[in-house]
Amino acid sequence: MRVVFMGSPRFAVPTLEYLVSAGYEIAAVYTQPDRTGGRGRGLAASAVKQAAEALGLPLAQPQSLKAPEAIKQLADFKPDIIVVAAFGQLLPKAVLELPRLGCLNVHPSLLPRFRGASPVAAAILAGEEFSGVSIILLDEGMDSGPVLARAQIPVADTDTTASLGDKLSVAGAGLLGEALVGWIRGELSPQPQDEAKATYCQPINKDEGEIDWHQPAIEIWRRVRAFYPWPGSYSRWRGKTLKVTEAALSAAATPAKAGEVVALGSGFGIGTGEGTLGVLRVQLEGKQVLSAAEFLRGQRGFIGAVLPSS
Repeated sequence: MRVVFMGSPRFAVPTLEYLVSAGYEIAAVYTQPDRTGGRGRGLAASAVKQAAEALGLPLAQPQSLKAPEAIKQLADFKPDIIVVAAFGQLLPKAVLELPRLGCLNVHPSLLPRFRGASPVAAAILAGEEFSGVSIILLDEGMDSGPVLARAQIPVADTDTTASLGDKLSVAGAGLLGEALVGWIRGELSPQPQDEAKATYCQPINKDEGEIDWHQPAIEIWRRVRAFYPWPGSYSRWRGKTLKVTEAALSAAATPAKAGEVVALGSGFGIGTGEGTLGVLRVQLEGKQVLSAAEFLRGQRGFIGAVLPSS
């Protein structure tokens, strides 16, 4: 059973590691080309590239799978099946038709809900009690192929995109393992998705991280979690970016206008359009992350200040 694996971010690594540990022959690992890092850093390899190199697996990093030479290279690997997990490119028809057992995708949502580029963050933003993973047989659409298997996990109040993504990556690897065996044996029948229930999520824009304090506290709290670690949720204080890295809903009865900083125990909260957001940890531009109490000790005049809205 020759497998070509396609993936890029940290989410995809457990699935690749499962395939290796289960004894599948990895003909090649496809991942996105190295990208330039911020602040003058050099090219950065994807998490999957780093894992593949550590495992001694053959690598390919085409700019596009639509180019004839890229399709020929893939065909030369003679895959029986292609396994995809957050690769970052839609597979053209010519690629989908190459392997005799098709292309299976590990998607971090309970499809057809949250198709698209940011399903983990979308689940947190929507206040979902449960998220999950789906194994689908890829077609030419955006996460629209028939479903082979689903697994559901609860979303904790403390979950961020980072923590929930890690949970889903492990769940996805396990579910892929089960589905792959059943698919190879011909024991699974792909079930079409209900298009009437399909929802879509777009890529997150960096500017979405700026906090609008006129929103309800519950919405801002969800955004703080959904936008961690990127792009972060931030406001401004004395001309510098102030990131809110951890927050909680507060039952404080102290009335506060949107953006107004109020004392909460040894820390602080910030008024919103509806309720007060309890702030647990913050990071001022150029500084390390501090607890709310630690931050207050170094910032005179912060209590009573009014932070600007986006």
